[in-house]
Order: sequence, then C-alpha cells, then structure tokens
Amino acid sequence: MAISDPDTKMLWGRAAGICSNPTCKADLTSLVEQGNYNVGEMAHIIAKSAKGPRGAGAGGSDSYDNLILLCPTCHRHIDKSPDGTYTVEQLHAWKKQHEDTIRAQASELRFSDRNELVEAVSRLLIENRSIWMEYGPESIPAQNDLGSNAHRIWNLRKLDTVIPNNNKIINIIENNSSLIDAADYQEFINFKNHAKSFEQNQYTRLDHYVTFPQSFAKAFGL
Repeated sequence: MAISDPDTKMLWGRAAGICSNPTCKADLTSLVEQGNYNVGEMAHIIAKSAKGPRGAGAGGSDSYDNLILLCPTCHRHIDKSPDGTYTVEQLHAWKKQHEDTIRAQASELRFSDRNELVEAVSRLLIENRSIWMEYGPESIPAQNDLGSNAHRIWNLRKLDTVIPNNNKIINIIENNSSLIDAADYQEFINFKNHAKSFEQNQYTRLDHYVTFPQSFAKAFGL
C-alpha cells in the first residue's frame, strides 16, 4: 500500500518542508529554473518489513502516524545505524517536537504598539500574496500556460510557506491581542477561520472552506 496523498500533504505541511532531525533542520524543497523538486523523504518510523529498521511484528503502516519527514542524508544515516541507535520512541519524539515548534512559531513575539503588530503581520501577508500571485491557480503562468509547473510549485508553497505563515499570524495576533480593538479582533477571527479551514482542505478535501477575507488584509496593512 502506497502512502496516501492526504498523509503525504499532512506530513509535509506539519513539518513545513523541513527535516525533523533536531540537529539538521534542512530545507527539503528546492526550486530550479527547469521546474521544481523536493529532496525530502517520508521515512517509516517502524519499517514496513519486520526485518527492516526498527521493524516489529507484521511491519509498520504507511500512515501519517508512522512517518517522519527527513532529508536523504538523515534518513540513510538513521536506517543504516546499528540497531538501537535510533529508537521508535526517539523518532516519534523528534517528530512531535519539530511539529510543535513549527506550530508555535512567532508565538513568543510581543510588540509595544499596534503599528509594530501590523508591520509584522503585513510582511507575512505580503509573502503569501506574492506566492499566490506567482504560482496560484489564478496566476498569469497558470492561466496562460496549461503546461506550466506553477500548480506543482503552488502545492509545495502552500505546505511549506503559506500554512506556516498563517499560523505565525495567528500566534502573533493572539499573543498581542491587547493592542487591537474589537473590530480588528473580529477581522482576526475571520482570518483564523479561513486559515484553519484552508489548512484542513489541503489534507482532506472539503466541500467548502472559508476563503481569504480581504477585509482582514485591509485592516492589517495591505
């Protein structure tokens, strides 16, 4: 059984396209002029075969719960090391720590006034918008060239940049909510609902998800 598309996207998205080895943290996505490719590997924590690395019983599954995102070097090093060097428990701990760190990015930032808050949020919105304009389904390359690889790059950028940026925005505003008024907070809630449903839609296709609220962009600097 192959790794499913939802499990693949969930693994990449929650790891933000970064190697989960805490001593590595390599960026696993590279874009080149001819197209795009990724160098990340979805490694089994418990090998599919009982005789494989950390193998047990009938072998591990291809599900998200049994996978960890690694660079090729770390994957090879971990699987080639003597038995017991890297345990199932250790790899699960790496994965959880890494994903928790990604989810908590920017939650430590505190600002002295609303202008500083808006500046931080607007920079993240600008990056997301530039990715949308360059590679999104309504971008010029996607509209004008059906053979363009823009959709492939968009699929990667959603997972390794847009979703993490959305989470950073949520963390920043929640940690500095005292700097905004009720109207701004309502716009934030609208954005948060969008960000959560947008992320879920990447992992499990929804019949409908909340689109990006343009009023939020206007309220926070765009």
